[in-house]
Amino acid sequence: MVGSPFTNLFGQSPIRPIQEHIGHAHQCAVLLQPFVEAAIKNDWDSANALYKQISDLEHKADEAKTKLRANLPSSLMMPVDRGDLLLMVSKQDKIANHTKDIAGIMVGRQMQIPLEISESMRKFVEIAIETSAQAVKAVNEMDELLELGFKGRVLEVVEKLIEELNRLEHENDELQIQVRSELFQIEDSLSPVNVVFLYKVIEGIGALADAAQSAGGKLQLLIAR
Repeated sequence: MVGSPFTNLFGQSPIRPIQEHIGHAHQCAVLLQPFVEAAIKNDWDSANALYKQISDLEHKADEAKTKLRANLPSSLMMPVDRGDLLLMVSKQDKIANHTKDIAGIMVGRQMQIPLEISESMRKFVEIAIETSAQAVKAVNEMDELLELGFKGRVLEVVEKLIEELNRLEHENDELQIQVRSELFQIEDSLSPVNVVFLYKVIEGIGALADAAQSAGGKLQLLIAR
């Protein structure tokens, strides 16, 4: 890949650390699938081990964010605003934060997913993770976008990636409605306190997908400018 003028002048583009950051955040989200599976099976040894991995990856994402913020020049010789890049990183960071919060609530209460909603919950989590993966794909095109001046074939590729990202986030919204409806049907048979926390977990999974979509949305705004 031919280096951009910024890379040639300063040695490293700030885009690579942004891509590395969302990679850490997504790795965190990916672990939510086996974590939820362990919770469904009431396997808390596995769930605790996965929570530790999630926590470690969330910490790694935080470290990457802090380092990026500290080293991002106040003035960039690039067609993007420093504040916009920092806001994108903040959106990306929420992917890891929501994942850790979800797992923390569940492992702390040993919250088993009721079998009646387990299949819908699996699909809900799966699509949230797919949404995060799609955001990674879009952000990973940023360096080439900059090199080509936000035009050409790569612009069309990114626009299609963001279009699919928005579709996945919408599908996740629909699944959230479905899971909440299924939980409502059985909530009288559950502990009221557990029901409250189950709704919080459902909300957190939806927020994870929203965070991924927001990161892509910020990239879309950068393209529009």
